[in-house]
Amino acid sequence: MIVAVLLLSGCDDGKPENNQQGSDLIHLKQLAPLKQTNTAEQEKTFKVAVAAILSPRGTADSYQPFLNYLAQRLATPVQLVQRRTYREINDIVARNAVDMAFVCTGAFLDGLRKNQMRLLAVPQIQGKRTYNALIIVPATATTNTFEELRNHIFAFTDPLSNTGYLYPLSLLNKYGWTEKKFFRQTLFTYSHDHSIAAVSEGIADGASVDSLVYSYAVKRDPSLAKRTKIILRSPDFGMPPIVVSTKARKEEIKKIRTILLSMNDHKEGSAILKQLGIDRFVPPDYSLYPTGNPVSSDQ
Repeated sequence: MIVAVLLLSGCDDGKPENNQQGSDLIHLKQLAPLKQTNTAEQEKTFKVAVAAILSPRGTADSYQPFLNYLAQRLATPVQLVQRRTYREINDIVARNAVDMAFVCTGAFLDGLRKNQMRLLAVPQIQGKRTYNALIIVPATATTNTFEELRNHIFAFTDPLSNTGYLYPLSLLNKYGWTEKKFFRQTLFTYSHDHSIAAVSEGIADGASVDSLVYSYAVKRDPSLAKRTKIILRSPDFGMPPIVVSTKARKEEIKKIRTILLSMNDHKEGSAILKQLGIDRFVPPDYSLYPTGNPVSSDQ
């Protein structure tokens, strides 16, 4: 309200208070302090950050039932926090500005090396705790190997993305190539579904994408399977995890971890996990995430 008052006072034309419009003016000296209230807005809000693995709209639509479930179990308002890049998500996790975050594997490795985040839980999907990078091209392309993408347009996801950037870099490094010398042009899409769209719509000649997102996208739009083809699958990587800041309190970590690990034991929680394509959340397993250079670990 004070901001609005300052804006209104800035529109004052300088005429004295007894002019015709004077009775409509609001004067700061006439304002009284607001009474303290115990509204829901004043309660602590549990903040959940989700890295832009999907586009913002896709993320909000996909995660809302999960957020509602958390709010119910925590008896606390829950807020979705999104940022454009993985780096921005890492920054707010490092500052403990959010209570938990879904991050990419590459982003977690970066945060782990800097001692800024720790594992909260790991999703298990179709009985696995690992996933892959997929190199995809248009279905009509004659390209059948990564090497044949030389002098073509390639879509990366994010500079911290394990599957969307670090893995294709490892393929280039293997042969002593650089992205600028190998590809004719590169672009960052900042979400895996955007990278898939770039290939399916002919904007890019190839992309490296998250196998989980690709599978999810094809289920939602089967025509994508007819408009794209997979020419290479990476080795297994640890599943994109749920993390917290190293500054988070131990009792808070224990509380939210208990909720996540028991979701599949509750009817509503199990239904929500199914919507997300997740079997269940499992306890942290750091062996899935080598702490060395993620590029070398991808080879």
